[in-house]
Amino acid sequence: MDFNFNEEQGLFKDAIDKFVAKQYGFEQRRKHQAEPEGFSRAIWAQFADQGFLALPFDAAYGGLGYGAVETMIVMEAMGRGLVVEPYFASVVLCGSALSAGGDTAQLEALVPAIAGGEAVFAFAHAERQSRYRLSDVALRATRKGESYLLSGEKTGVLNGNAADRVIVSARTSGERRDAQGISLFVVDAQSAGLRRRSYRTQDGLMAADLLFDDVTVSEADLVGALDQGLAIVERVSDCAIAALAAESAGIMQATLDLTVDYLKQRNQFGGPIGRFQALQHRAAEMLIELEQTRSMACYAALMLDEPDLVERRKALSAVKAQIGKAGRIVGQLAIQLHGGIGVTEEYAVGHYFRRLSMIETSFGDSAFHLQRVADAGGFVSAELA
Repeated sequence: MDFNFNEEQGLFKDAIDKFVAKQYGFEQRRKHQAEPEGFSRAIWAQFADQGFLALPFDAAYGGLGYGAVETMIVMEAMGRGLVVEPYFASVVLCGSALSAGGDTAQLEALVPAIAGGEAVFAFAHAERQSRYRLSDVALRATRKGESYLLSGEKTGVLNGNAADRVIVSARTSGERRDAQGISLFVVDAQSAGLRRRSYRTQDGLMAADLLFDDVTVSEADLVGALDQGLAIVERVSDCAIAALAAESAGIMQATLDLTVDYLKQRNQFGGPIGRFQALQHRAAEMLIELEQTRSMACYAALMLDEPDLVERRKALSAVKAQIGKAGRIVGQLAIQLHGGIGVTEEYAVGHYFRRLSMIETSFGDSAFHLQRVADAGGFVSAELA
């Protein structure tokens, strides 16, 4: 596999890196977080003006027609800046759901709103009992004439507090854990019967629990075929893992940079502590984990187009397991090398570690994905081992 960027991708990487570096110093981030919605609408509009929000969508619907590699470039830059704007929730999660299952009318109506920054979307799938099982959906969609009534609850909906529209999974037939019988609907966040309980997550982002009490949606709001929504949810999960791998690489790079800089500046015992070989070894361990994560992020982006479903899922599970392990190692070593300052609110490295910890539990933790790899026969076949 060729992990080198072409000329156009290199120019794009320079553009997003410069944008995030300019807009996302640590103190600037704190100001964005303090906004009522937990992010800056002004920065969101600038993301739209730069074309970042239109990146993965088909040009026929107002997008730029780029793919997973370009999304990886954006997510890595956002990881370095610990960006709080809802790119992951709106563009990656909901964008991949619409691209996978939206009809022409939906794409024409909704994609320009996302790409232009006019609307923020949220993807509501997880429920309290579901853990990481994608087919575990209890929220019900009951047919009533030409409409459906949604009743139930979704938890931990990233940026659900500020969403203008929500793509929600609901059970239209079958039992709670059945693979068949799941459908997706686009819901206006101001719909009667929809309530939100908003809160800040451990990594400083915003989320909400959404309570649906006979919320009315029409057949036109159905994304994909009735009862066939699980395949779309699985596609969203695949895209999410690839994006989170890239974000993790950006976070680890920033964490390593902060740590090495601290080792050079912190003086103790007559000189900078970075001169001690034991601490140099710890920094080298962080670099190794970073490079493995960056390679796996590239691999994940390329494997999103793998037509063999089994191989794609196995590869992405291996990626998620690796970035979870690497995130713990890099984060823990960074805190250890910084000492007490590493866990203060006023210093960035602890915030990077929090985000890595949240990524570990998003869309399946390391243990869950290691089990999936094992159940699929292992990442390397017995003949090659």
